[in-house]
Amino acid sequence: MKLHEIRDNPGARHKSKRIGRGIGSGKGKTGGRGVKGQKARTGVRLNGFEGGQLPIYRRLPKRGFVNPSRKVYAPLNLGALEKAIEAGRLPADQPIDEAMLRASGVVRKATKYAGVRLLAKGEIKRPVTITVSGAGAAASAAVPAAGGSVTTTVAPAAAEAGPSA
Repeated sequence: MKLHEIRDNPGARHKSKRIGRGIGSGKGKTGGRGVKGQKARTGVRLNGFEGGQLPIYRRLPKRGFVNPSRKVYAPLNLGALEKAIEAGRLPADQPIDEAMLRASGVVRKATKYAGVRLLAKGEIKRPVTITVSGAGAAASAAVPAAGGSVTTTVAPAAAEAGPSA
């Protein structure tokens, strides 16, 4: 086999149908768009339009509540932290904070995150000192069990007391 003999497998490349190239092409004249009207033109914005009837997204009631001031935290699993330390992206002997986690690429730098929350997926085998916005109960127990410490900068939400009977 030579370079000039190399070919794709039959049917590997589909040749697209050229529309609007005369009536003999089978897709000429109206170009497969039917006849006239708004939908035959370019730039149509008819999503959700139901011919003048009130659209379903306006007929159905709204449900639930979306908190506009909700804080979203970037997740950090113990396994990912261990992997980053093994790879040399984070020092195990120095205190680790959120700025170091973002700089090393362990946590995404997205601005939508209010901080970092430590989660207990995976395991940590070495003692580390880490400061994050929040930590799950299992993660807060796993790090000291390995000989390290976890400090949180955001106080956990107070458990709401139910109505007293």
